[in-house]
Amino acid sequence: MDTTYNVKIWSIRVYRGKQKTSYSVRWSLDGREWRQPFDTRALADAFRSELVSATRRGEAFSLTTGRPVSHQSGASAVNWYDFAVQFADTQWHRTAGNSRKNTAKALMTATVALLRTPPAVFKAVDVRTALREFAFNTRRREEAPAEILTILKWVERNTMTMAAWEDPAKVDEVLHALGTKLDGTRAAASSVKRNRRILNVAMEYAVKHRIMRTNPLPKGRGSVPKTSSAIDKRSLLNPEQAGRLLGWVRRRPRGGKRLHAFFATLYYAGPRPEEVVAMRVADVRLPEEGEDDQWCELLFHTAQPEVGKNWTDDGEIHEERGLKGRAADDTRVVPGHPSLTQILREHIKAKYLKPGDLLFQGEKGEMLAGSVIRRAWRSARKEVLTPEEFASPLGKRVYDLRHTCLTNWLNAGVPPAQVAEWAGNSVTVLFAVYARCVSGQLGDLKRRIEDWTGLSR
Repeated sequence: MDTTYNVKIWSIRVYRGKQKTSYSVRWSLDGREWRQPFDTRALADAFRSELVSATRRGEAFSLTTGRPVSHQSGASAVNWYDFAVQFADTQWHRTAGNSRKNTAKALMTATVALLRTPPAVFKAVDVRTALREFAFNTRRREEAPAEILTILKWVERNTMTMAAWEDPAKVDEVLHALGTKLDGTRAAASSVKRNRRILNVAMEYAVKHRIMRTNPLPKGRGSVPKTSSAIDKRSLLNPEQAGRLLGWVRRRPRGGKRLHAFFATLYYAGPRPEEVVAMRVADVRLPEEGEDDQWCELLFHTAQPEVGKNWTDDGEIHEERGLKGRAADDTRVVPGHPSLTQILREHIKAKYLKPGDLLFQGEKGEMLAGSVIRRAWRSARKEVLTPEEFASPLGKRVYDLRHTCLTNWLNAGVPPAQVAEWAGNSVTVLFAVYARCVSGQLGDLKRRIEDWTGLSR
């Protein structure tokens, strides 16, 4: 039962702190104490009077919110699961594949936390899979097999209403679930921040559609864990380490030369991996072999992030998109080091590639798979690096090749605005991510400071 008539209302409690005085209205429902603080006695008196008037009218109080039923919004009439499905469908048509996937994960975690009782007949992993892969996946929901539909019907019957979000204790419980991994350890701060951002959008959607009166999620300092966009300096490769890793990849019996050219493009030109897999041969301008200037030019205009066929509109593994943070038809031209020019020239000749072909292909001519790229890079690290280096962040991700390239440009003295243009970033983002990694200029900076601050004696 969600309501009660067993209500006791106490006198206002005054708390005089060092900086301000607060006035708390206290009452209990079936023995559970509730409390609402106010900045002034007048506000506290008015709120207490409302509670007293509700009891005199014989009005029931909600055990979920602690307030008289007349104070409730439309939240109690809306099931959370039904709302979450509606929100997922709304977001599906306005977001990309990875955002759809992240939305489904956040809604799944919140839904499990809002179940009235834990699953007894079904395995917990099956419930999570049903929610993530079908309930909150607009394209696959109608394809759900019978056993999945049985689980989802049980979830719908056993999920709390939206009124649960009006209970601060329940909100804290959901937020704790969003910040905790399945093994009970704390989730990464970036994951927590992303999940809370998704739920904030969901709550704003509920407010807009008059399901909730206000957004119940906490705001302000300390409500969301801090994250840093700066890269770990330990992840960067020096030229000797990069040379050994790319050399091992080149000698790899299966697809080694093709993958060597792919990794070399990341190392020398600094694009994002999803931009490289989308490149065509026509996007590379190579100078003639006899020219004095052997720098090439790479044109980037499309990205093909690997999302997974369950999260794209057409069922393909990759999703075609424009360049990150740019207009739909924007392009970016990046110079390629002479070493990269030689590598790409040999790669194009060896594979007999035509201008319209993908520059880097899978074994059957298809788009290069992320699993192949990651597996080759991990094997190279394991074979080339020492056990201590392999366990460290050194070049741990393929993306670290891009980080290394951009850092090398900055350390070589290329103006930050030019590096940002080549990288497809803003100058603000560039400084936030790479400022800690700029080195080799300390001696010159010291001399400049000495010249400026030296006092005559």
